[in-house]
Amino acid sequence: MKIIKNNIWAIICSALIVGVFFNLDKISDKLANNLVTQPVILNNQGNNYQKKYDFAYVQNISNFMPYGYNDILNIYYTLTNLGIESFTFSCPSEYKNCLKDIETISDDKEILTYINYFVSPFNSFENIETEIDPTSNQINIKISYLYSKDEIKKINAKVQEIAKEVVKTNASDYDNIKAIHDYIINNTKYDVERNTSKNSPYMSYKASGPLLEGYATCNGYTDAMAIFLDYLNIKNFKIATELMQEDVSGHVWNAVYLDNTWYHLDLTWDDPVSESGTDYLQHKYFLITTSELEEADKGNVEVKEHIFNKSIYPEMQKQL
Repeated sequence: MKIIKNNIWAIICSALIVGVFFNLDKISDKLANNLVTQPVILNNQGNNYQKKYDFAYVQNISNFMPYGYNDILNIYYTLTNLGIESFTFSCPSEYKNCLKDIETISDDKEILTYINYFVSPFNSFENIETEIDPTSNQINIKISYLYSKDEIKKINAKVQEIAKEVVKTNASDYDNIKAIHDYIINNTKYDVERNTSKNSPYMSYKASGPLLEGYATCNGYTDAMAIFLDYLNIKNFKIATELMQEDVSGHVWNAVYLDNTWYHLDLTWDDPVSESGTDYLQHKYFLITTSELEEADKGNVEVKEHIFNKSIYPEMQKQL
């Protein structure tokens, strides 16, 4: 009787194995679908330079299961803001346009640039690569960052040195920002060579230029100021020219949150280039509202470099 019982179990096991074998693809698909619908959650695994506050255009998230276009924007922003180099997430089956929306965002350099301008300069990417697997609905994002660890170390040492000289603990945020604004301009020249020929020996397109070499383009001025604003724990982001204009070169400057108001701060235009080589320091574009910015740009020459996309930067709408 015992032998018969064992034989029965053997037959049953064999039938199960055969059934699993012939239905392996279906079982695998079922398991894959179950995995796809499970949200990927990150719990504050970022580096020391992540911004803990949100913006109107992009926000920090912890659940990386997208259900709409804005969710995808927030995934790209959050990964960059955390300083993560590689990450994989999936599209849920009910989000029919998910892969299409990811392709749209990942192929649009202007959108990616806008996202990049909301993170700390130390977490801004030099390149971001998106790999899409339509079979599994999985997306892998690989991020290469603009600043090396060695650069960050050198810049931070310089920031500490400058802050010790110009930042006063008993001064207002306004006065400390002004002291840093003046220091950077007084110790930096605009890198005309990079702007005209793109051939320059200086790293003027990032904070290393103005802080370590004394030369900057608008990107370098803006990154340097943003690093100091982060150092002072003052909310900020970088704001860029609306590129959908004719005959306008791109420009970038700082947006600063002070006393419950967002202000424009443009070190590049406060450090004008003169034909005689004379150094100038201005405060024409120092912590001004959007209305004041438009007024400052009025003159015989039409200025378009400060025209920005208000749907990206609703914080900068005109104050009443």
